[in-house]
Amino acid sequence: MSTQGALAGRIALVAGATRGAGRAMAVELGAAGATVYATGRTTRDRISEVGRATETIEETAELITAAGGTGIAVPTDHLEPEQVRALVERIDREQGRLDVLVNDVWGGEALIEFGKKTWETNLAGGLRMLRLGVETHLITSYYALPLLIRQPGGLVVEVTDGSEEFNRTYRLNLFYDLAKNAPIRTAFGLAEELKEFDGTAVSVSPGFLRSEQMLDHFGVTEETWRDAVEKEPHFAIAESPHYVGRAVAALAADPDRARWSGKSVFSGELAKVYGFTDLDGSRPDAFGYFRDVVFGGKEGTAADYR
Repeated sequence: MSTQGALAGRIALVAGATRGAGRAMAVELGAAGATVYATGRTTRDRISEVGRATETIEETAELITAAGGTGIAVPTDHLEPEQVRALVERIDREQGRLDVLVNDVWGGEALIEFGKKTWETNLAGGLRMLRLGVETHLITSYYALPLLIRQPGGLVVEVTDGSEEFNRTYRLNLFYDLAKNAPIRTAFGLAEELKEFDGTAVSVSPGFLRSEQMLDHFGVTEETWRDAVEKEPHFAIAESPHYVGRAVAALAADPDRARWSGKSVFSGELAKVYGFTDLDGSRPDAFGYFRDVVFGGKEGTAADYR
């Protein structure tokens, strides 16, 4: 399935498009021809609490346009209702419609304390994670959905870490576990609410993501990422952010996307259906690898799941 030009004339909002999966989803929607509003808190003039000045929403917008779409950067803190309201009013004023909403806001990586009991963790940090990963999504949906349902066939993508099946395994930090399961349930609930408007809501997760932050963590680049496998063997199944970006573009271009409504899926699962690949031509199935080999004890290597 090719998405080239499939989204011409469509309007998308990617909330949380500064870097990582959000940026790649915005770029791949643009590559399919969409006009994409890219939001985030880090601009060329201001850095968010994530503390990464190297990725900005202006750069994301430029990448969208270079890919063939129209990129529009709008600085937005999605915890501030008035900023989100103004953002949606701008989209309405300039476009008069919204076809795709991607809720990808996060930014809580530095707050995670894996392996600690709930009462041993930093309470303020845990609650901040919930605000960043849950409250932002709800505020954005509250303001954006009235515009999205104006036209039939709208798509909402709730981006998270893990699917409903995968997250039956405890995510080793209660606040993180809640933050990453909430979007799954949000997509389920929104699917019911959007049904009468011919709308679709899906929870989508990347696999082991080679985000900019993850590459920096291992001291590698996108070109040398395999060097990190010696330190972390499971990184062999890693995927670029564009893999989940292509998953979202394929969903948006699928006239039969309602078949996914209310479900939670990995990028690798969608790749099997839509036929897209990662940038290197591989088709990593991180969920299958972790389910079968890492947790299931099956004989196999990451190469068997690429």
